[in-house]
Amino acid sequence: MTHKGCAEGGREPVSRSCGERYRPFAALFVRRGPGAGGMAGPHLQQPSFLLATLKADCVNKPFVQRCHDLKTVIDELPAKELHGIFPWLVESIFGSLDGIIIGWNLLCLQGRTNPTEYSVALDFLDPSGPMMKLVYKLQTEEYRYDFPVSYLPGPVKASIQEQVLPECSLYHNKVQFPSSGGLGLNLVLNPFEYYMFYFAISLITQKSTSVTHHVSPSNSAYFILVDTYLKCFLPTEGSVLPPPPLNPGGAIPSPTPRSPAVPFTSYGMHHTSLLKRHIAHQPSLNADPASQEIWRSETLLQIFVEMWLHHYSLEMYQKMQSPHVKESFKPTEEHVLVVRLLVKHLHAFSNSLKPEPLSPSAHSHTASPLEEFKRVVIPRFVRQKLYIFLQHCFGHWPLDASFRAVLEMWLSYLQPWRYAPEKPPQSTEHLPHSVSEKWATFIQENLLMYTKLFAGFLNRALRTDLVSPKNAFMVFRVAKVFAQPNLAEMILKGEQLFLQPELVIPHRQHRLFMTPTFGGAFFSSWPPTTADASFKVKSHVYSLEGQDCQYKQMFGTEVRNLVLKLAQLICQAQQTAKSISDHSAETMASQSFFSWFRFTPSEMNGSYTGNDLDEIGQDSIKKTDEYLEKALEYLCQIFKLNGAQLTQMMKNCETAQDKNGKNQLPDCIESEDGLILTPLGRYQIINGLRRFEVQYQGDTELQPIRSYENATLVRLLFRLSSVLNARFADQMEVLCSREDFVGRLCRYHLTKPHLIQKIRCSPMVKDRTSQNWGPRISLRFLASYRTLIFLLMTYFTASWFNIGPVSCTFIILIGYFLYATIMTFFSERWKPHEH
Repeated sequence: MTHKGCAEGGREPVSRSCGERYRPFAALFVRRGPGAGGMAGPHLQQPSFLLATLKADCVNKPFVQRCHDLKTVIDELPAKELHGIFPWLVESIFGSLDGIIIGWNLLCLQGRTNPTEYSVALDFLDPSGPMMKLVYKLQTEEYRYDFPVSYLPGPVKASIQEQVLPECSLYHNKVQFPSSGGLGLNLVLNPFEYYMFYFAISLITQKSTSVTHHVSPSNSAYFILVDTYLKCFLPTEGSVLPPPPLNPGGAIPSPTPRSPAVPFTSYGMHHTSLLKRHIAHQPSLNADPASQEIWRSETLLQIFVEMWLHHYSLEMYQKMQSPHVKESFKPTEEHVLVVRLLVKHLHAFSNSLKPEPLSPSAHSHTASPLEEFKRVVIPRFVRQKLYIFLQHCFGHWPLDASFRAVLEMWLSYLQPWRYAPEKPPQSTEHLPHSVSEKWATFIQENLLMYTKLFAGFLNRALRTDLVSPKNAFMVFRVAKVFAQPNLAEMILKGEQLFLQPELVIPHRQHRLFMTPTFGGAFFSSWPPTTADASFKVKSHVYSLEGQDCQYKQMFGTEVRNLVLKLAQLICQAQQTAKSISDHSAETMASQSFFSWFRFTPSEMNGSYTGNDLDEIGQDSIKKTDEYLEKALEYLCQIFKLNGAQLTQMMKNCETAQDKNGKNQLPDCIESEDGLILTPLGRYQIINGLRRFEVQYQGDTELQPIRSYENATLVRLLFRLSSVLNARFADQMEVLCSREDFVGRLCRYHLTKPHLIQKIRCSPMVKDRTSQNWGPRISLRFLASYRTLIFLLMTYFTASWFNIGPVSCTFIILIGYFLYATIMTFFSERWKPHEH
């Protein structure tokens, strides 16, 4: 893992300790002083020999040795000497913002493939490891570092460039305008913020390298570090661990508090210029002690949410409802898996909130900042951005099995009770547990997460192939979650609260309910809670969809019709899976000794009835049927579907099968040119619901050579047959024209009338003229491996009875002549002879 930006350099004598080696270079640093903005590197007055030596070590030393040396440097050198290497070190670990420098490539680093580097990297970046110790050292001195605004998520970058203060308090008082000749806007960040910004954005910038290595994201070092940071800074038990003491009596100062005097400007509101409202960093004189307790928790969460979720603003979301709008950001599967980890932990974090005491005396006790943070962490920081992120994924994600990651993230958010500390009572009948009424408030305040996204999933499911086990499983998962007892009733109650007649909410008042003034920290003046549940639901819906939105009820007519269409599609998919299973069973039953030569009866008569779905296997077909059956059962429970209606639907699907159990033709219309597929017919073919039985209808002598035929013999016998037919054509015509027994016998062997179609097997031309090639000899059956093996086995068996080849041939001809005679007498109609 060599850092690509490292420079060449020589080695120092091995006898010198790491601290002695780097200490002489410390005097060459020029410190800018506490509070000075900007990276250290561009402001150095003299070259940093310490930085050059560390870069050279990246090239010359192995990864484990480099980490050990860095730990020694961090432990022994003071903050003023480490200040200059911090930006380079962060970039060498997480990669450059433009993705050119890969860094340690934590997304691809796994313990299974690189156990030593994996464990060393995790120890070095652990919350109590050397890297975080360096962060706290620099935090003590209040150093500041520049982060380019151009690499922030799209909505934030656009807002700052338009000189509008972003909604998130993370950016307040941090925007630094370029001086004369400057290159662009920067955020002035403290060391902790700078480190976490790089850590979070590396999930986006390094995504192209992670895709090429085919590794499991959940086992990568990056995934483990995200989980470790969440557990450390957002603990579900106890309080946030304090930073390690760096010196006697030393303390880590919190970042400068955001001034309450600065008004909040959000998207869509009056745009106040940042030039007029920017306030320089000033030392804290009356910082709230409560804010210092959890500033790292708030900062880490805001950075994760902004970097991972805030890629679409409300305005962008409204515009992207059109399918013609090109998306500006495409999340990857690794990205979604990390977001799901965040969602699951936030549920566990907020559910660890201690219940409010019932005694009146206890109400006088002020809740701790961490408890207040748990109370508002999801509605204030996550809900809106996650909803827009999910809406984008539902509308733009490819229709393949990779959508499972998005689906599981969505279902994890919908079920906070799964991450509650209290365990549900055990059920003796193995029935799903009922959703407690205490979650009704969460469901009502997240109504769109349940209703609109469910309708979006229905639209996706109707366009997928449900015969595929992976797609069938996704439908099963969603139906199972929404079928939990009491959940559908609570969603219906939330919809009823939204539809209740209510006083008109003042314009944009709903925005203030969802996003109260960010003048101070998160626990500053909150809007008074209202007992009107209807107002809460309306505020939630209007804040995300706008005041003039047209809400579609989940249990309304439109969504119910989508459910009925899905139920019909499930029935069709079940019948398709059943026909595939039956076809596979027939094929297995018909296999014999001749299957060694890879031909089947269907190939012998010139037809091919195979399908790509045949390859999914009997086990997968069985799983598909089980998933679809349970999904249909759950949908009936959720929407109270009529049993008689479903029974009729199943009968309709069963009648779509013909007498042989094969699917009917795809939906077509008759025209002068034959059959034309309708849009429904194309959909049926694409999803494997119906298909054409393709058969060869041309001259059987010229049909392609089959896998069960010998190509050389086919060509030789065709030439021989052609010579004989050309030589004796007139004589065969005369014989076949006779009305006696000889004529009937010759017609049985030498003529092949055009085949009468029993069923229409392909969209062929309606007035297709058939050809009759007249009497002729066909020897192609002798090129079949089956015929050759039959003859060889017959000769071999005859040799046991001392019958020579000539005698055996004579016996075969006599036997066949008797068979042909019987067939000539008793055949009711003349059919072409098939060997």
